[in-house]
Amino acid sequence: MPSNENPSKIVCVGLNYKDHAKELNMELPKEPIIFLKPTSSIIYNDDKIIIPPQSNQVDYEVELAIVIGKKCKNIKKKDALNYIKGYTILNDITARDLQEKDGQWTRAKSFDTFCPIGPKIVKEGIDPNNLNIQLKVNGEIRQKSNTNNMIFSIEEIVEFVSSIMTLYPDDIISTGTPPNVGKLNKGDVVEAEIEGIGTLRNVVE
Repeated sequence: MPSNENPSKIVCVGLNYKDHAKELNMELPKEPIIFLKPTSSIIYNDDKIIIPPQSNQVDYEVELAIVIGKKCKNIKKKDALNYIKGYTILNDITARDLQEKDGQWTRAKSFDTFCPIGPKIVKEGIDPNNLNIQLKVNGEIRQKSNTNNMIFSIEEIVEFVSSIMTLYPDDIISTGTPPNVGKLNKGDVVEAEIEGIGTLRNVVE
């Protein structure tokens, strides 16, 4: 899936599934909570996820990702879909122990190989706000939900993020993960699947 153009940024939404918030016993956020991952963390389908020596708990997080199609700023919900190139799968790999230690997310989310994305970008024939989403480790289902459980819709997320920063073609917005995130170990095969898009497969090293 590598694009001719690298995105200028990867914007991620935290805590955007009602079932995930319930699992964590947290109140639903009033507006999206966002953070950034560096583009240097990107890998693609069948590339290897590398566990860094600094972390003892590296977690998977399957997410639906929006790929922006054209430059935009201050977009309204009703126009948001006009600025989207399509949708893909993103695995927001996270060093959970470092996230808890730091009290913020930059280091935990930013290691090289911590942003598997792919296998392709799909626009036509899917409703991004109603897609089955799941993740398997070594063939066993670990996460399973539907994007209709998202707190903020695709359109609301694009409106919110574009009210803060200019979005450029190929920029990525990842829309949050369902419940049951968990640890990856060396040798694991992790498969992130979204209905209508396919399977993003990576091996942990």
